[in-house]
Amino acid sequence: MTKKIEFTNRAKKQIEKIINEDHLKKFFRISVKGGGCSGFKYHFTFDKETSKEDIVFGKVVIDKTSLDIITGSIIDFKEEMIGESFVIKNPKASASCGCGLSFSV
Repeated sequence: MTKKIEFTNRAKKQIEKIINEDHLKKFFRISVKGGGCSGFKYHFTFDKETSKEDIVFGKVVIDKTSLDIITGSIIDFKEEMIGESFVIKNPKASASCGCGLSFSV
């Protein structure tokens, strides 16, 4: 079964912009960590390398465990008055906290 993640044009453009501005950042890393008020939280970082546990989507890397949790998701980039952020619309998330930073499956 193929793992599917979709990136909006806004997300793709922002990832490219950040990587092009800082050549030390080669990959945009998405991971899911335990924590937050709903059980899991998304973690966005940049990395110079990949590991054998990573699946590469162009300039984006996601470890296999995190990918299992976010398969089917849409990754977007939002610009709002309160700030800018990457947002994941995860169909597997059964609940999320009020701030939208953590979720449960």
